[in-house]
Amino acid sequence: MDVKTFEELMEGARQMRDHAAGKKVVGVREVVREVNPPKPMAKKDIIELRRRLNVSQSAFAVLLNTSAATVRAWEQGTNKPSGAALRLLAIARRNPKALFLD
Repeated sequence: MDVKTFEELMEGARQMRDHAAGKKVVGVREVVREVNPPKPMAKKDIIELRRRLNVSQSAFAVLLNTSAATVRAWEQGTNKPSGAALRLLAIARRNPKALFLD
């Protein structure tokens, strides 16, 4: 690493330290955006989404990085998706092709 790069990294670290301490740092601004949590999905909506994708429960589970047993429980109503799974389902509902991106 050359001296210039090191100095830039050190200046960035100083700015982060000062910003975290509440000091005004020129050129640094905090961006705060209200993010609404995803709305719960009913079992019929999950089934409909999976069928729209034309995939089995097992394949749907792979796309969502979860287990087939989890998908089955959602569709039977014995469990409900939450957290990251619910966010991913909401994205898939708006843009189903998003699940197939590599």
